[in-house]
This record gives sequence, C-alpha cells and structure tokens, in this order.
Amino acid sequence: MRELHKEEIILAVKEMCITINYQLSQDVLHAYQAACLKEESSLSREIMENLIKNADIARERDLPLCQDTGMVIVFVEIGQDLHIAGGDVTQAIQEGVRQGYREGYLRKSVVKDPLIRENTGDNTPAIIYYDIVPGEKLKIMLSAKGFGSENMSKTKMLKPSDGIRGVEDFVIESVIQAGPNPCPPIIVGVGIGGTLDKAAYLAKKALLRPIGKYNELQHIQEMEKRLLEKINNLGIGPQGLGGKTTAFGVQIEVFPTHIAGLPVAVNLNCHISRHTEKVL
Repeated sequence: MRELHKEEIILAVKEMCITINYQLSQDVLHAYQAACLKEESSLSREIMENLIKNADIARERDLPLCQDTGMVIVFVEIGQDLHIAGGDVTQAIQEGVRQGYREGYLRKSVVKDPLIRENTGDNTPAIIYYDIVPGEKLKIMLSAKGFGSENMSKTKMLKPSDGIRGVEDFVIESVIQAGPNPCPPIIVGVGIGGTLDKAAYLAKKALLRPIGKYNELQHIQEMEKRLLEKINNLGIGPQGLGGKTTAFGVQIEVFPTHIAGLPVAVNLNCHISRHTEKVL
C-alpha cells in the first residue's frame, strides 16, 4: 500500500487554485484563437482578442482573470490501495483551498449560510466529490465556478418519449434563456440519465473535459457536434453582442437511468472555464 501525506495534497490544491485563477488553460486559449479565425463579425473578433489580451495581462502580472474567482469544485479519484497519512483528505483539500485563496489574494465568495449570507472569509468549504478507483494514486480535478454562469444552470425531468429531440430542445432553450448572462463564449456541460442529482453531477463533471475532446460514445459525440452547431447559429455571440461564437463546446456525460425517466441537466461555464487536474 502506497502512502501519501496530507501536506502534499494541501500544496497541490493551493497551487491549483492559484494557477486556474491566474492562467487561461491551453484548451481555452486554442479555442479562442480558432474562433477568431472563423468569426465573421469584426466586433466579435475584437471582443475575443481583448479577452486574450486580458489573459496575457493576468498571466504576466499574476492577477486574477476575473473578479469572480469562483466557488471551488473538486472531483477526487482515490486509489483503493492508497493511504493518506497525517490527517483527513477532506480537511487537506479544504486547507489547500484556504491557503490558495489567501496567498493568491483571490476574492472570497462563499457564505456560511445561504440565507443569512455571512462570508466564511476563506472561500471554503469547497464542494468535493469522491470516487474510489483501483490503484494507489490520487487524482484531483478542480474547477473554480463563477456564479454568473452557475446561476444559468437548469434541470428537467423529461419523459422517455421526449427522446433525443426533447433533450436537444431543452439544451437549446437553456442557452437562449441564459443569453449574455454566463459571459459567452460558453462551454455547455450536459448530464443525461441517473436521477435528478446525478444528472446535475454529470453536467458539472462534463465541464472538466478539455475543449474539443468528445464523448467516446458515437451517438453522444454526434449530439455534441449537432448541438454546438445549433448554439453557434443562435447569434448570441461573445458577451451577447452577436456573432457565430456563442459556445466553444458542448460536453455531454451520460449514465443509466430508470425506465420511466429521462433526467437532463445543463451547466454552463463562462469564457474562462477554469479547470485543471493533477495526479499525486
């Protein structure tokens, strides 16, 4: 059995929190560059070029890409043959977030009670999901979710008879209703199947996939491409000011479900799409 000390987890999470808030990931940068070449609207190209400049300034000066530095979402895969030494893995992740937001001078955006609204002062607690997997490694997949896009999330319990058409109509409807609010160009995460909560989980996790990496299932991959084309023909465009680049990608995850149900969730990510992963 392999041993991993909690301090390694704290350090990794701290660095990940700072990095994703300061540096645009390569998949997002490449999506911008490709979109600029294809975009027909001069205003849309100018907006995306300015967003690239913003990313350059943030990286060069160690500044946040956006004033909303997000609520941290962590997906963790723990090898069944791994032992965490020195403390609790959840406490280690929370401490990493705490240190990252303090040392990175990142905005603390989490309130202790959703109704009383008192700020926790350190951007914890992060939301953590665990999977036990074979092996002896720890994989941390981390995102910082701003709520301009998070507030545009939607779930719907469709009937099985609604089928593919019903799912696609719901996704398109969700993007139309969101309009400019999630700061497009967006990435559209979609979860299909399971239960209400599982669909939402899948939609969130789908956003961690690099832009341009499609689902391995052929019929889902075809749906991703079809939806992306439809969304980019809506004319919403960068920052909602028109153009052909409303979304960089549609990323769908699926799970078995009950014979009487077809749960669907849509979770949007803004143009920064902060995400990263590390294996310890």
